Amino acid sequence: MNNIYEQFRRLIPDPPLQAGTVVGIGSGVVTVQLPGGGLIQARGNASINQMVFVRDDVIEGIAHSLTLEIIEI
Repeated sequence: MNNIYEQFRRLIPDPPLQAGTVVGIGSGVVTVQLPGGGLIQARGNASINQMVFVRDDVIEGIAHSLTLEIIEI
């Protein structure tokens, strides 16, 4: 018999992985500007103007400084 909690968790999508540029630094919290212009707060350490990966308001790692291509659907 399957665990009902696991069945419920499969219905909820995973949070997306986002990339953005650090524009502000606080004590353990940084402000990240997304390519569309939005700002989010994330926990973690990074430097100003550094590209980072953010998921669920936590910095997961440093992103490579590549050219971003935004495609609107």
